Amino acid sequence: MIRAVLRNLTTGPIAVQMRRFVVVGASTAAIQMGLLWLFVDFAGLNYLIGATIAIEITIVLSYVLNNAWTFQASQNTGTAEYLGGLLRTNLVRGTAIPIQLGVLYALVEWASVMYLVANAVAIFLSGLYRFVLDRHWTWG
Repeated sequence: MIRAVLRNLTTGPIAVQMRRFVVVGASTAAIQMGLLWLFVDFAGLNYLIGATIAIEITIVLSYVLNNAWTFQASQNTGTAEYLGGLLRTNLVRGTAIPIQLGVLYALVEWASVMYLVANAVAIFLSGLYRFVLDRHWTWG
């Protein structure tokens, strides 16, 4: 399964979508990391609360970018369709929040990993899950 997914990055029917999804994901992950750092180090929030807020902000940004670029062939247009897609992606990505926060918490509290490094690992681990659900449900 993992080899098939990795192979799809270079060849296969969804290669372009997956590459674009990775570019959008990497960009919004960088933004999420920056927001998390600001929320924790400057605003003084707990890292889990800061992560939750940063995740939600980047969920909306990811939807806007993915709808316009990654999934442009099946793009959600019109107000109702666009807002419906935003709701669906929030549900899809919302189900990934406990995964991401769980990995973040486990790495910080049990493995003593710095919260920003732990968050990067958590983003990566939940990325494929989000792609599969977004591809099949949000833009399916």
